[in-house]
Amino acid sequence: MEEKDKEQNKGKEEFGEDDIELVTDEPEGAGSQEKPAGAEIQELNNKYLRLYADFENYRKRANKDKEDLVKYGNETLLYELLPAIDNLELALKHATGGQNSGLVQGVEMSLRELQRTLEKFGLSRIEAAGKCFDPAVHHAMSQVERNDMDDKMVAEELRAGYRFRDKVLRPSLVAVSVRPQKRDDSRPEAVEIKIQDKIEEE
Repeated sequence: MEEKDKEQNKGKEEFGEDDIELVTDEPEGAGSQEKPAGAEIQELNNKYLRLYADFENYRKRANKDKEDLVKYGNETLLYELLPAIDNLELALKHATGGQNSGLVQGVEMSLRELQRTLEKFGLSRIEAAGKCFDPAVHHAMSQVERNDMDDKMVAEELRAGYRFRDKVLRPSLVAVSVRPQKRDDSRPEAVEIKIQDKIEEE
């Protein structure tokens, strides 16, 4: 009898209340919400497509930057040469004949050669005089009354403008024409002047 009680007490010591596990019929992880395999594959596919699209955009952007660098790489150099062209043109404009004729011809030849060389690299002069005023390529400095021209025409080119390929490197400085305003004698001021003149005559 005593041996039987010892065996029961020994069983209680080996398996305490804390060691008892509840066994249920639910499989492990059944409580957590797991995505089906198909939905997980679709999500990974969408991430791949987004990553591929971002990479393609980056590649196109990098190629465009490279093309622009090659295309417009000489822009700063050409812009810095424009004052030299302006000075040569001013020298020819104010040059006189006589003793300086040989020098004038030399400057003309140098200017033409410089312009031809720069044209090979994409520099071209903007046409201004006699053209319709275009704020995209012309910068108005003043207005001039002209009877022989319509409104908003370039009456005079004050400084030449240039394009570099399809880009405006420097706009032309121009004077814009306006039609002379007709004086209206029917205005009150004009009537008062006429009356005053008539009184003085009497």
